[in-house]
Amino acid sequence: MSEPAANAVPPPTKQNLAGVKTVLRYTGIPPSWLDKRPKLPSRNWLIFIGVTSTIAGYYIYDRRKCKEIRQEYVDRVKCLAEVPLHSLDYPRKVTVYGSKWPGDEDHGRSIKYFRKYVKPILVAAAVDYEIISGKRHGELMNRIADDIKRRRRIEAGLDQPPLTPMVLPNTSPEDKRRRELDGGVVIVGRPTFKEYMAGLKKGWTEGLELVDREEALSRRLESDGRFDEPEPEPDLASASEGDTDDEPIPTASRLPPSKPFTAFMPPHLQKSAPPQPSQSHQGPTIPPHLNAPPASIPQQPPILFVHFVNYIGLTQIPHMIWEFFNERYKVRAGAEAAYRLISGTTRPFIGPVADALHEEADGTSPAKPHLSEVTPDDLEFDKDTESYYKKSIVRSFASEIEKARTEYYAGLPAKLETARALARGTREPTKDEQSFPPPTEVELRAERMKKELRWQADEVGWDIIKPERNVAWDERFRNAMSTFADPPSDKADVVRDDRTS
Repeated sequence: MSEPAANAVPPPTKQNLAGVKTVLRYTGIPPSWLDKRPKLPSRNWLIFIGVTSTIAGYYIYDRRKCKEIRQEYVDRVKCLAEVPLHSLDYPRKVTVYGSKWPGDEDHGRSIKYFRKYVKPILVAAAVDYEIISGKRHGELMNRIADDIKRRRRIEAGLDQPPLTPMVLPNTSPEDKRRRELDGGVVIVGRPTFKEYMAGLKKGWTEGLELVDREEALSRRLESDGRFDEPEPEPDLASASEGDTDDEPIPTASRLPPSKPFTAFMPPHLQKSAPPQPSQSHQGPTIPPHLNAPPASIPQQPPILFVHFVNYIGLTQIPHMIWEFFNERYKVRAGAEAAYRLISGTTRPFIGPVADALHEEADGTSPAKPHLSEVTPDDLEFDKDTESYYKKSIVRSFASEIEKARTEYYAGLPAKLETARALARGTREPTKDEQSFPPPTEVELRAERMKKELRWQADEVGWDIIKPERNVAWDERFRNAMSTFADPPSDKADVVRDDRTS
């Protein structure tokens, strides 16, 4: 007997699908997907999406503002690039100086800053530039001082100007000097400024003698006894039996002094080499009136100060993050600096107060003016950035050099003993020495010269740029230096170009 009809399961009814659902039903898409209803993401997803979109949005906004700021200043100065230039004239040219930031292995970081933030505006205005960078501390100072001394020697008639195969128009020294004054000098960062001023003072203060730094250092190193052989101890028994006369034993201390030799001369030629005349031991060949520093210096090219700070170290990571998301401020600062140079508006260089450099005759200090009457001098440029130097570098830069020098000289006697024993054949080389020959005495002298040159140059350079050292200053600079200032207005028509005159 069949079950009652009430207990029978009703057959499934088909859903009434219409529109898009009816079409997608036959494409293989699961029907459950068509019945999904949108809902808010979970709390964690909302946090992730909110943080990610905020960071990405801020980054995109910052980079968009960078493009707008750069394009704004390019539009201001691009009209200067369309001014026709005479066929015998040269474009305006500036000299860019950059030096190594303390503690940064990338010595060209300041130049990269110039290329990224200042150069685009100069290129838009058709302003040429020459980059001079220092790879180590003090290298930029020596180059600037040598260039000044070389020019002084040519003007004094001690040297001849460089010969050119073909005389071109507007290439005389007067024309080159005029181009330098019309162009200017770009100083990137506080360390560069300190080396630039030290190079100026050194070039206009020291004499005109040509000094070879390597040769002078080689003469100083000859007398320190690092490469002297120890005197052999005399055998008293053999001396009493074999010696029948009263002649002294010819030890190294009783021999006449050897002839001078260079650090790179082979040992078998050092005794037979004739003595070379040294310029420092000769009398002065330059008249005193030419060798003395001039009473005044000529006008120097105007200076453009470019703010630059390099964050290094774990403690400065927050500054790096903030700088990454606020690059528009650096773009605007670099564009404004380039615009000051292009406009050509200058003002006198503000040096330290003359009364502050001296005391009164009775020994009392002069009366200090009120703070509102004191104008900050240009020697304080970017002084606050010195607080961002890596603390470990500031504390241990000089001690690290002394430590490296001590360790090197502690291991030098063993290297010398090995080199001399192998050169004289007093012992056979080991297997390791046959595979990897140790340095000879000549190579050790050359290595020592290279290390001492680097150590002493680093010590001199650090002594110039360290935070407690003030910027070099000479009173002759007061009326010979100038700096670029803000133009009188923000209109593009105030940007002048001497080529149109």
